[in-house]
Parts: sequence; C-alpha cells; structure tokens
Amino acid sequence: MSAATELPANAPAACPGPSSADAGKASPCATCPNRTACADGSLKAALSADAAAVAANLANVRHVVLVLSGKGGVGKSTVSAQMALHLARRGFDVGLLDVDICGPSVPRMLGVESGSVLMTASGWEPVAAAVHETSGDGGSDNADADMGDGVGSLVVMSSGFLLPEKDEAVVWRGPRKNGLIKQFLKDVAWGELDFLIIDTPPGTSDEHISLAQLLPHGRSADGAVVVSTPQEVALADVRKELSFCNKVSVPVLGVVENMSRLVAPVATAQQSPTSTGIAMLVDSRDGRDVTQQVLAALPADLARHLAVSVGVLPPGYDGDGAAGMAKKYGLNFLGSVPLDPSVADAAERGCLARAVGGSAGARALGAVVDQILKAQGEPAHARV
Repeated sequence: MSAATELPANAPAACPGPSSADAGKASPCATCPNRTACADGSLKAALSADAAAVAANLANVRHVVLVLSGKGGVGKSTVSAQMALHLARRGFDVGLLDVDICGPSVPRMLGVESGSVLMTASGWEPVAAAVHETSGDGGSDNADADMGDGVGSLVVMSSGFLLPEKDEAVVWRGPRKNGLIKQFLKDVAWGELDFLIIDTPPGTSDEHISLAQLLPHGRSADGAVVVSTPQEVALADVRKELSFCNKVSVPVLGVVENMSRLVAPVATAQQSPTSTGIAMLVDSRDGRDVTQQVLAALPADLARHLAVSVGVLPPGYDGDGAAGMAKKYGLNFLGSVPLDPSVADAAERGCLARAVGGSAGARALGAVVDQILKAQGEPAHARV
C-alpha cells in the first residue's frame, strides 16, 4: 500500500502517514485527531485489518472498475448503470455499488428504489435488478442483437436502500461516510462476480480516499473510467481527478466524453409534440414548428429514422474536449457518448434497462464497454 493510499480520510495536509517513523510526531500531526492512534501504531493496524477483510470479501470478484470524475453533473451514475447493464446483458455477472452517499441515484435509474437490504449469515444481500425490463406502459424491451440473451445478472448496493425516506438529507461527516463504504466493501455478500462497478460522487475527498485505501491493489485489470463532458469548465476538474488517480496509484482504464452531442429523433415529435426533450425543426425567423411539413416532404423511410444531432459547443470553439485531454495525458480515449433523450427518459422512469438497446446513446456506451473488455482481455460476450 502506498503512502498516499494509507492516509486517514481526515488527515491534515502533509500527513506523513501511519507507517512513517514520524507518525503522530511530525508538525502536521499536532492538531490531527489521529495523532495518538498513529503514534502507537493502532491506526496502521486497523487500516491493514480493514484492507485484508475487504480483500477477502472481494476474492471472487474478478474486476473492480471505479467510475470517477472531479466534476458533478457529467453523468457518472448514468454511465455506471449503463455499463453494468451492458455487461450483464452480454452474460457477465455484475455488481453495481453506489457510493454517492449523499446523492444516491442508481436505485431510481434501475427501478429498484423499493428494494430492501437483508442481513443474512453471509452479510448484507445486495438488491437484484432486472437486466431486461418491461416498460412502464406495458411494452417490453427487445434485446439488441449485440447484447446476447441476457443470461448474466446484476445486483446493486446503495445508501438509497438504507434511508427511511427517499427525500431525507444525509448529513454525515467524513468518518461516518467512510464507515459505510467500508461496510459496503467488506460486509456485502457480493459473491462471485465478473465485474464490480463502483459509482462515485464528484471530487477527490473522503469517499475516494476510502476506496483507494481499502480496495485490493496489484490487480492490473482493475482501475478507473474517468467521465467528463466536452467543456473546459468540466475538464479542469477532471484533470484534478487524474492527478488524484496518479497519487493513489489507481490505474486509469480510459476517458469517456459524455453528453458530447444532443441526438434526438425528429419523428417522435409527431407522437408527442409538447414533450420535453423531443427534437423539433423550427423556422429560425419566427420559431414556428415546421417539423410536420419537413417530415411530410421526405421519403417515409428517411423521415422515420431522421434525428437531429447538435454539438453542445459553438462552431469555432478552440477546445479539443476529453479526447484531447486523454491524448495529452497518454490515456485511452474510450469514446464519446451523446445526450440521448430516450436514455434520460428511461432513467427518469426507473427502467434504464429498457434503453440499453439500439438508441444512439446506448450504442455509443456499448462501444465504450467493447474497449474496456478488450483492454482487460475479456470476450465481448461472456455467454452466448
């Protein structure tokens, strides 16, 4: 374990670390709440014991993938949930751990908000999520041809399952957050998994340090998928996340540019012209909706498949987005994923599994998963 990863989450700046000969004695230790525990070696022993317990509990998990970003609002949870669904639909057994303690959103996206966590002799039982899901209007999702037959599985753990009221605020200090994350890693009965995907909150603070401390090191396939949007305001924070990964020795598997464009089917305006998120063609002179006229003038087959694809940045923008950042840092660029209203709608309705099919966003995320599997030496489909 490196010095950076063994630091307590509430350590002061310039902490020498519990393994240092100066632990509890250096000048930064003077005001540290861990001073006594560091000086007598008990903190070092506790960290080692926790890490060993986590390693034992995750012994049958083949790959652990963190989904990170220094910036909030870039779609980490949506990317995490879709990655997990894509993998499960291809026959892998997948766990999805939501460690955004204060803002858990994975349970809603996957339609398992009402799930209950049971305590058994093996530990906390994670909540099973549907891999192929029936839509809220009685329709059902048809498996995409590239998805296999859905013989994999998906289980989920989140603080959202532990709150008495879903709108209740979680007002916790760092140590309590760290304690829950420790329980998620060493007390949840994850069992045998091909992948454990960990969705994290924004930043580089308590939750991230706890994960870096506790997760087993030395497995070369494990690492982080870093998510950004194209704007420099997001990339500036994401670069800090890359620095964090370097400091705590977490390999970066690659960078995903999320919400790179808006892609929306125009034909859906015929069905629901007032719905939010539906693309319309308008006359720029007066804002009048001319969708129907344009569609009527086109061949029926083209009109049915026509979509609007709009960049989120204006023409002439001088940035080169997440792809340029990845190139600068010598990292794999895993791909661009558009903002897709069908994916957003499915996540809102709690049936994200329904969206993992042939939509523009789902196809792009599927290509990202292809790259991750290839880099880790895994087949595109675990079972056929």
